[in-house]
Amino acid sequence: MPRGQKSKLRARKKHNQARDDSESHKRVQAAAVVEEEPASCCPSVLEISPQSSSATTKSSTSQWSWRPSSTTISSSGAFERRSDKCDKSQVEEHSCSTEVSSPENSRSDSLTMKVDLLEQFLLCKYKMKEPILKEDMLKTVGEDGQDQFAEILKKASERIEVVFAVDLKEVDSSNHSYDLVSKLKLPNNGRMCAGTGLPKTGLLMNILGLIFMKGNCATEEDIWKFLNMLQIYAGREHFIYGEPRKLITEDLVQLQYLEYRQVPDSDPPHYEFLWGPKAHAETSKMKVLEFLAKVGDKVPSAFPFWYEEALQDEERARAIDAARAGASATARHDFMAPDSPTSSDV
Repeated sequence: MPRGQKSKLRARKKHNQARDDSESHKRVQAAAVVEEEPASCCPSVLEISPQSSSATTKSSTSQWSWRPSSTTISSSGAFERRSDKCDKSQVEEHSCSTEVSSPENSRSDSLTMKVDLLEQFLLCKYKMKEPILKEDMLKTVGEDGQDQFAEILKKASERIEVVFAVDLKEVDSSNHSYDLVSKLKLPNNGRMCAGTGLPKTGLLMNILGLIFMKGNCATEEDIWKFLNMLQIYAGREHFIYGEPRKLITEDLVQLQYLEYRQVPDSDPPHYEFLWGPKAHAETSKMKVLEFLAKVGDKVPSAFPFWYEEALQDEERARAIDAARAGASATARHDFMAPDSPTSSDV
């Protein structure tokens, strides 16, 4: 075959590969953004209005909606499908589709590419349960990226956080070793199942947020409308979450992160979701709101209705803790105090 035709075939193959990767990237949108919608806008699939009996409160609080985040993790789908190995050549392969061929790449383009590259590297290490060493991260961004390493690492870890709800933490300062740690204590650091894989924590955090914003109880229909927006469907195997219906109605219920119950007096039966005991123990409305706000690049106070409710919950929790501490101190004091002398002792 003439050399010119071979070059064209290679270029066409690379273009098709980049297009396939782009399609798989779109499937990884395991996060939601809470956005304020002007009154004139058409409602989204899931429209949430504040729960209040006061007409004044309702009219003064804008409608809010959940929609899939534009934030995507460009590596997870490709890593899940292609290989169980985690090496630099694989990361470089996935970064080539984002690389701009023009010699006049701007600093911003270069920074974005390095963030993508490090993001993929971190996820790959997490998936394979391998240690994340600072020296390896420096090698991943290359010599020309080391001056911007702190910024690159911050952006990469934040992008992973808002999708998967895991935090990058240093686990051993002696060798600068890091790990991605689940925000909730799901089994196997968020993977739930034994072995390797990607975390399920982000999906759970979004479901908890939806329940909170639906008045602390969300119907099964609302849950699936939301998940369908993320291209997650009941009965259809998902490359990160497995069979979603089993995950949310069985696994997360058995782990006590979700409560799944029949709506009273519903005929035919309908079901609804609430926070389970472990969700209440390991997180709070404020923490969930902070997570969702970060996804939308906002602050929790940007959502005044739910922010006020979360604050009230925080205050109640502090009052309960203070009462328990007081009762415990009194009990210790009574136990340690000497018995009063009786008449027979005198």
